[in-house]
Amino acid sequence: MSEIRMTGELRTDYDCEATNFPAERWGEAVFTIGDEEIVLEVSVENDVIVALMAGEDAVWKGTLTGLKQILKGEIKAR
Repeated sequence: MSEIRMTGELRTDYDCEATNFPAERWGEAVFTIGDEEIVLEVSVENDVIVALMAGEDAVWKGTLTGLKQILKGEIKAR
């Protein structure tokens, strides 16, 4: 049997909640606004890798550590 290494949750302001989505290797959340998509993908295969996509040509992908450093202003995103 596969090992559950990560779980996901999704909540909205309509008091909708979905919890305990099991994942062995990766998970993805997709938010659609009109004809645009915002995607958050998390992989736990080796290191924790995070990818953020807003449309097709605005993409950032890196480690969880790198994302934290960007959010704290310690490094700049490329």
